[in-house]
Amino acid sequence: MGTKSVSLKLPTNYSADLLQSRIAKTLRIKNFSYELETKSLDARNKSNIHWVIKAIVASPDLKGDEQLEKEKLEIPYQKSDKKIIVVGSGPAGFFNAFVLQKAGFDVTLIERGSDVKTRGKAISTFERTGVFNSQNNYSFGEGGAGTFSDGKLTSRSKRISKEKQFILSSYVEAGAPEEILYMTHPHLGTDNLRKIVQNLREAFENLGGKFMFETMLEDVVITNSKIKEVVTSKGNLPADALFIAPGHSAFETYKMLIRRGIPFRTKNFAIGSRMEHTQETINKAQWGRPQLPGVKAAEYRLTSQADGKHSVFSFCMCPGGMVVPAAAYENTNIVNGMSYYMRNGNFANAACVAAIHPDELAGKTVSPIEALDILQKLEESFYKYAEGYSAPACSINDFLKQKGKAAQFETSYPLGLKPAPLWDLLPKPVVESMQVGLQDFMRKMRGFESGNLLGFESKTSAPIQVIRDKNGLCEGFENIYIVGEGSGYAGGIISSAADGIKAAMHYIERS
Repeated sequence: MGTKSVSLKLPTNYSADLLQSRIAKTLRIKNFSYELETKSLDARNKSNIHWVIKAIVASPDLKGDEQLEKEKLEIPYQKSDKKIIVVGSGPAGFFNAFVLQKAGFDVTLIERGSDVKTRGKAISTFERTGVFNSQNNYSFGEGGAGTFSDGKLTSRSKRISKEKQFILSSYVEAGAPEEILYMTHPHLGTDNLRKIVQNLREAFENLGGKFMFETMLEDVVITNSKIKEVVTSKGNLPADALFIAPGHSAFETYKMLIRRGIPFRTKNFAIGSRMEHTQETINKAQWGRPQLPGVKAAEYRLTSQADGKHSVFSFCMCPGGMVVPAAAYENTNIVNGMSYYMRNGNFANAACVAAIHPDELAGKTVSPIEALDILQKLEESFYKYAEGYSAPACSINDFLKQKGKAAQFETSYPLGLKPAPLWDLLPKPVVESMQVGLQDFMRKMRGFESGNLLGFESKTSAPIQVIRDKNGLCEGFENIYIVGEGSGYAGGIISSAADGIKAAMHYIERS
C-alpha cells in the first residue's frame, strides 16, 4: 500500500463523485482511499473561483509513502492528589482543565455563569426584553465569549501545531464537523458550539473533573508567593495550583489580582465600532456575483495603516451573521458579532477598530486599573447615550462627513438602533484613524460605502497584560498561571485554548 499527495482545482459546487474521479484520473488509479489535508477557496480571479484541495491518497497501485503527518500532543499520565483550581470555562480555561484532568490531577473548574443551556435562555430573554442578566450574557457563562460568536478556528500563533491538532480533534469528538480538520478557514458557528461545549464538559466530568457553575472567584490566599486557597462565592477551595482564564471582560477579577500583587502592565489594544452590510453586498464585492454555489457566504479581512500612528483593521468578521449586545456589566453598552454554522443570514458584520494605547486615551501615563476604568467609562457613555441597550448607529458615509440625518436603517441587531454621531462618542484619535481606514476599505471593496456603523466595539483585546513567563506562570509566583485572552497574550478560540494547554503541560512536566 503506497500513499501520495495530490493537489486539485475543483469547482465550488463539486461533488464527492467528481473529487474521486479527478483523483483517479490524476494518479491513473482505480482502487484507492483518500483523506483531505487542506481545502481553500481561491477567489483571486472572479471569473474562475474554485476550491484548491490537497488530498493524501492510499492505494496498492501507488509507490511511495507521503504520509499525512500530524503532530500529536502527548499528555503523560501521573495519578496525583494535587488539587488544581481552574477559573473560567472559555477555550483557555476549559482546555487547560481538560489536559490537567487527563494527566491525572484532581481538577475543579469554576465558572461565574451558568451552564450553556441556562446561559442561552438568559441571552434570549435579554434580547427579547432588554433586561440585562449579569450572570449570563455574551461575555459570562459556560464556554466564554467564543460560544456565542462565529466560532472561527483560525490562528496566526506560531508553534502551536500539536495543541491545535488536539483542540480540533477534541471538537470533532464532541460533535464538530470533520471539515474543521482540513479547511483553511474553519468555523463552527454558535449553534454547533453550544452543543460542543456541553459535550466537552461531559467528557471532562467522565474523567473525574468537577465543574462548579455560578461560582465567582472573589479572592486568593497567597503565602510565600504560592497560592494556598481560592475564595469563592460558594466557600474556600484549597489549591496546589491556580490557573485563571478570565477572558478580557472580568474587570473585578483583574482588579482583585492586581491588589494581591499579580503584576500587570498596560498595552496597546483596539476599539471602534461594528460595520454592517448586506451579505449580498459583500458577496458581490468578493465574488462578483450575489451567490456562489457550494460556498456559504463571502468573508473579508481588511487592514489600513491609516494615519501611520494607529493601524485600523477589521476584526471577527461574521458572514451571514448578526450584531449582538455584548455588555458584560449592567449600565454598559457594547456590541459584538455572531454567526450560525450555515452563515445564511441577510447581513455581514465585522469590527472596525483602531489600535491605541490607554496612555493616549488618558493623556498621561496610567496604571492597569486606571486603564480598565477608562475603558469602562467609555462603555458606560454609550449606555448613557442610548438610555439602555439599543445600539448608537450611523452610516459609514455620515461618519466620514461627521454629519448626517438621524435616519433608521435595517439591521440584524436585536435591540434596535439609536441614530447617533459616533464621531462624537468615540475618542478623537480613534475617529480620525477609522475615517482614513474606512476610506481605504472603500477603495478595496466595491459597495463598502453602503454599510453602517453600530455601537462600541471594545473587546477585540485587553488593554492590560499580565507579566508572566512563556508558560503562563505569573512573575514572582510559583504556582499561579494566567492564560487566554485575559492574559493579554492570546486572541481567539484556538490561540486561547493553546495558551491554556501550554500552561497545563508546563505544570505537568514540572510536577
